[in-house]
Amino acid sequence: MTTPLVFIHGLWLHATSWNPWIEMFAAEGYAPIAPGWPGDPDTVAEARETPESIADHGIDDVVEHFAQIIRGLDAPPILIGHSFGGMIAQKLLGQDLARAAVAIDAAQIKGVLPLPLSALRATLPVFKNPANKHRAVSLTAEQFRFAFGNAIPAAESDALFEQWTIPAPGKPLFEAAAANFDPHSPAKVDTANQNRGPLLLMTGGKDHTVPEAVTRATLKQYRHSEAVTDITEFPDRGHSLTIDSGWREVAGTALAWLRKQGL
Repeated sequence: MTTPLVFIHGLWLHATSWNPWIEMFAAEGYAPIAPGWPGDPDTVAEARETPESIADHGIDDVVEHFAQIIRGLDAPPILIGHSFGGMIAQKLLGQDLARAAVAIDAAQIKGVLPLPLSALRATLPVFKNPANKHRAVSLTAEQFRFAFGNAIPAAESDALFEQWTIPAPGKPLFEAAAANFDPHSPAKVDTANQNRGPLLLMTGGKDHTVPEAVTRATLKQYRHSEAVTDITEFPDRGHSLTIDSGWREVAGTALAWLRKQGL
């Protein structure tokens, strides 16, 4: 039986941005899917036209949405998530709903303390207005270039912005920002789970949105679990590493790691 594999996108990118990965992993014998978040329309154009359908979905909503999808599969899947999708993947892995997870430039989980200035600037379009907690917020091309495309040519960043970006719910960012002050935060992950499947954390050394310090601090949160927890760094890559011209190297690294785990 082919192994199911679920891709989970993060904020501001549409699920179809995983299409090249789907083709690659399908060719390698997996059964990959890339569902949207709750409320996500089927296309980038529709998502831009109806931001209200995307608004006000929080972390728990997204986790339960993907948990239901997973329960409908023939077997527990492998998860590959980017940014907030990486956080969601870690939560689902901690709940023993997946065989393994790859979390790429994953948003900070509860317990992670570093908050570099670049991360604050990258998320400022959401945090500048408290009302954005219940809205969907779009980035401008310039904001996208700082948050995602800082390590690639400006023309490539602008092209990716036009191709893949959609409005994103502000709620998950507000929840993550308050995580360390909330004992019941939805950003909490069961990092002490000894029986979960293996986890690979990936980090881009030039990432403005989830800087390397955040991923390194995330790794430390898993120190009380003996389950496999690995980390790999792409020193010259930014937050666009899953969608830009270098995506194949990132995908290939994830694939090689899965093979090493016998998956």
